Amino acid sequence: MPKVAFIGAGSVVFAKSLLGDTLMFDEFKEAEFRLMDIDPDRLHTAVRMAHKLAAATNSSPKVVATLDRRKALDGADFVITAIQVGGYKPGTVIDFEIPKKYGLRQTIADTLGIGGIMRGLRTIPVLLDICRDMEELCPNALLLQYVNPMAMNCWAISRTTKIECIGLCHSVQGTARELARDLSIPPEELNYVCAGINHLAFYLRLEHKGRDLYPELMKIAESGAAPKNNLVRYEMLRRLGYFVTESSEHFSEYCNHFIRRDRTDLISEFKIPLDEYMRRCEDIIAVWNQRKVEYEGDGPLEHTRTSEYGSLIMHSMETGTPRVIYGNVANNGLIDNLPTGCCVEVPCLVDKNGVQPTRIGQLPPQLAGVMLTNINVQSLVVEAALTGTKDYVYHAAMLDPHTSAELTLEEIWRLVDELIEAHGSYIPKLKSERVRSADIRA
Repeated sequence: MPKVAFIGAGSVVFAKSLLGDTLMFDEFKEAEFRLMDIDPDRLHTAVRMAHKLAAATNSSPKVVATLDRRKALDGADFVITAIQVGGYKPGTVIDFEIPKKYGLRQTIADTLGIGGIMRGLRTIPVLLDICRDMEELCPNALLLQYVNPMAMNCWAISRTTKIECIGLCHSVQGTARELARDLSIPPEELNYVCAGINHLAFYLRLEHKGRDLYPELMKIAESGAAPKNNLVRYEMLRRLGYFVTESSEHFSEYCNHFIRRDRTDLISEFKIPLDEYMRRCEDIIAVWNQRKVEYEGDGPLEHTRTSEYGSLIMHSMETGTPRVIYGNVANNGLIDNLPTGCCVEVPCLVDKNGVQPTRIGQLPPQLAGVMLTNINVQSLVVEAALTGTKDYVYHAAMLDPHTSAELTLEEIWRLVDELIEAHGSYIPKLKSERVRSADIRA
């Protein structure tokens, strides 16, 4: 039977989705699930939840709980990562509150921007430690990587380890459902091809029964009929000609057009929810307290299949059932006008032969141009994490579209210094290779 290691199983609500989906397949009803977390209380709840899912799906899996990561990984066939280094407190709170002192406001701060930069510095070393353990204990396992900042994390993994990794997100299939709703089309009848980088991929083709849907989508944008929580994406559709996969609150901080100190009117005009992720985290904590009672109580637990790709990938590799999913992989000849080796999101065939990415070729140049502004930042964060060079953190923030639209260079340097100090041991020790001009002036 397959052996599945879940690193970060204390993310119980998300773990329920993946475990429940997987147990709905006959081939995994007696599989071995190694649930690992650093929090024993959350791990206990995850185990209770797993046993309830087994009952709900008429399954009899072997459920192993451990605080020992190496024990979970030993001999695994599949490894799932769902961790948040630094957690909500202190990690996320620091990423939001310190930039606010400089007048830099964010919405989500987990993928790009100064928050994404710091999250990458916290997360990359931990994921690389997991991969080194995998190289020793389960070198042939597939890593199903769910942790943000997705592109930075997967890029670092592909550069420095031999582990086969696919980064997974729900933005492509999730946005497709939203577009189907906006266009009054059944989601299952929507046909599309999408490509780019995580959270900044675009639907290159969007059709219904062979009919191009872009004229109808553009009519929604031009008529002012776009959903009020999605104004940024529809505005960028008008400007770029293509629709992006990630939400408006995400996309607003991937560019320099919407969150600006000199145009605060844009915040209300495009209904940009500043500090949105802080509110979500508080909601998630409240949901966790409710779910804990539900999962640990005596009542039954129900599960309905979700849109997450993880279980589909594992099932296809076990059975040979061919499926097409969207995954984040190294750009080895997949997209010609993005840098070799960077992390791209493309359609992938999955079967007994594993994950096989699809070659896209050239992207429309305006789309590649937008992506490159983000890839530049990703590249520098990866360099900082892999080399321990502090200068690259300054440079990443300096080139970040949103940060550079709001702050001066000297403000960026001071902000980075303060963030690094506040994060302390959550990020690797960084050294500077150059003398700062500010130090020379002093």
